Amino acid sequence: MTGAGFPHPLRSRLRSLRPPAFGADPAGARLQRIRSSPNFVNGTFQNPVGARTRPSGASMLEFARIYFRKEARARRTPMGRVPLHPGTLTDLAQPPASGLRLTWMGHSSVLAEIDGRRILFDPVWGERCSPFSFAGPRRLHPVPAPLAALGPVDVVVISHDHYDHLDLPTVRALAATGTVFAVPLGVGAHLERWGVSPARLRELDWNETTEVSGLTLTATPARHFCGRGLRNQQHALWASWAVAGPVHRIYHSGDTGYFPGFRDIGAQHGPFDATMIQIGAYSEYWPDIHMTPAEGMRAHLDLQGPEPSGVMLPIHWGTFNLAPHPWSEPAEGTVTAAADTGARIALPRPGEPFEPTSATLPAEPWWRAVAAPGRRTGDDDRADALTRSPGAGVPSAGGGGKGESTGSPEVAPTA
Repeated sequence: MTGAGFPHPLRSRLRSLRPPAFGADPAGARLQRIRSSPNFVNGTFQNPVGARTRPSGASMLEFARIYFRKEARARRTPMGRVPLHPGTLTDLAQPPASGLRLTWMGHSSVLAEIDGRRILFDPVWGERCSPFSFAGPRRLHPVPAPLAALGPVDVVVISHDHYDHLDLPTVRALAATGTVFAVPLGVGAHLERWGVSPARLRELDWNETTEVSGLTLTATPARHFCGRGLRNQQHALWASWAVAGPVHRIYHSGDTGYFPGFRDIGAQHGPFDATMIQIGAYSEYWPDIHMTPAEGMRAHLDLQGPEPSGVMLPIHWGTFNLAPHPWSEPAEGTVTAAADTGARIALPRPGEPFEPTSATLPAEPWWRAVAAPGRRTGDDDRADALTRSPGAGVPSAGGGGKGESTGSPEVAPTA
């Protein structure tokens, strides 16, 4: 029903009124391409293995009880100012001696300089990861450097469309620079609505490859989900990314639960000089879509193959409060996992550049100075057990139904 005098169907008119931050639904040739994807079945994109995306019923009530407990809330934020690296822009003014340098800007945002080119992964410079300026998870530390001061970027790589990875004001600022955007299939609809020219979009299905400025970028599988608006139609894909330059190779996990496909990614696109691996915002209430530190280390080793040599940079922690675990627990769990396996890890402050092939890596546990102390509780012990168990969240042979995705606290407008 359109109503007299309405030039377009009512649905189209309502869609035009939704906030810009919600993005846009795929249509036309993009929608046809989505429907033709081997990863799009029964009206939704499917995970490589089944994934539960949020608690429900009694589990949701238990989660809310734990999440909003006053003592637990205090431990989910730092006690003082998060120490940022003071010389980010000065350090970046000089090219990396080895040809490869990573600068973690907080959460999953990483500036990668590789073989003379510059990639910005999942840039989020906004104050909140939310569609609203007045509500939603707020930054726990400032950005280490202004976006405009970073200089030219050859390609911006987006892993998926959740607010803590795809930020409207950041995208609009980068769109004005003329850079190229590499995104998973379907995500381009959001970017076009925000002013990115289709000519500057490289929109890939899993295992598709594009070349930008001499770099080969491949969208590789991940175990997660998508959605920005009030409805989640699963018409945008999520991905991890493998990047190969003439000399170096790097990998960015985006958001993902652990799954056996990491070995295949490593065999096809590795070994990697560095992996950027999600190790935060995990919970026993959504064990299939985010990795614990132990699972993140396991993924890193899978990606490296039989003779691990690359460096792991832990990401997706420290900047936003998105899960019930204590603020510093992902970092501590990563240190433990590295000690248990002998893997090399980098532990930079936000904004601290480092070269993964260097003999010396940032290793100071800087977060301990501002981490909140607290008495261990039964809930904390349960979270610790999840963190320490290498097999936590790994599906059994029959595990979970594909495509089950109804949202999670990560994409809710409030923390």
